[in-house]
Amino acid sequence: MAPVESGQRWAYGLVLAATGVALGVSGAPAPLYGIYETEWHLSPLTTTMVFAVYAVAALGAVLVSGRVSDVVGRKPVIVGAFATMILGLVAFLLADSVPMLLLARALHGAAVGATVVAGAAALLDLRPERGARSGQLSGVAFNVGMAVAVLGSAALAQYAPSPLRTPYVVIAVVCLAVAAGMLALREPHTARVKGRITIAKPAVPQEIRADFWFSAIGVMAAWSVLGVLLSLYPSLAAAETGVHNLLFGGVVVASTAFAAAMVQLFATRIPARRAAIIGDLGMAAALLATVPALATRQPVAVLIAGLVLGATFGLGFGGSLRHLSEVVPPHRRGETMSAYYLLAYSAMALPTLAAGWAATTWGLSTVFPWFIVIVAVACLLAALLGVRGSRSSTAR
Repeated sequence: MAPVESGQRWAYGLVLAATGVALGVSGAPAPLYGIYETEWHLSPLTTTMVFAVYAVAALGAVLVSGRVSDVVGRKPVIVGAFATMILGLVAFLLADSVPMLLLARALHGAAVGATVVAGAAALLDLRPERGARSGQLSGVAFNVGMAVAVLGSAALAQYAPSPLRTPYVVIAVVCLAVAAGMLALREPHTARVKGRITIAKPAVPQEIRADFWFSAIGVMAAWSVLGVLLSLYPSLAAAETGVHNLLFGGVVVASTAFAAAMVQLFATRIPARRAAIIGDLGMAAALLATVPALATRQPVAVLIAGLVLGATFGLGFGGSLRHLSEVVPPHRRGETMSAYYLLAYSAMALPTLAAGWAATTWGLSTVFPWFIVIVAVACLLAALLGVRGSRSSTAR
């Protein structure tokens, strides 16, 4: 694999940047949902449906794109994903109805899922000796990309003309630049396999089931929070604090994502299981703290709560993923990670839809505390499984 890197030293950085941009595209509409709700008279349920269709499409792409990239190569998959991403941005630009928003988000879900999987494989192709480091940097790139995109989208929507158009135009230019770079990239996967393109079958090896459920419940709790954070929380924060400047909602989400990125970058010295347990416990406490923070109606308190939530999210999610990567048998990695992401994306979509339905029926400010309590309990359950697993390992 070394010749690929020696001829194109920028290849590794470009693939990392592509994954960051992809996740940025996924989060960019978050500050704009409030505008859609106001101008198009959308209910919270409709908003969460628009968000959830992204998770469903991403899941489908995750299950099939790994095998596709094994057969045809990483480069065609990533280039195709960015072409799909740009089509999704065009759909947002032309959108004048909810079905168009659903189409745009479905295209983005498929594109992001494919980029994440093929990009992770390409990083291993380029630097096979740095698997753990690549996984860590991918997580950082995800969160930094989301933070930059959400903040930029909010600023453009607030201060530039055409708030429901300008952010997508700017993002499309960035995607075109990345796609041009990918076209110049030499295919990193030189030892491609032959065979049929199939959907990865989710399965969990019997010997790691306890470890799997520890990691899976943690990521399900974390991603359910992420779904609500991106779809409903900016509007709730604006309503509770009285600050209706879109940049404030963008700062709330971006600061949470940035805190998660920094923790993932510097927490690698903490053993994976311990990091996940601390993160799960911290996430439960941070989630519960968002309720009184919102009740203060003070923007600074809401921002601080978001920073703490982001830091604990990064520790819990990063630790869970690192722990699972350490224990899964290499020959069962594909099917195990398929099961992991199946649960993760389901947790992003289904609780978000449930929260949207409940918010439409009873109001978001009434429903939000109950949602937070339920997810906090899930975080505590994940931590308990981790502690029990630690004791079992020590006993053996």
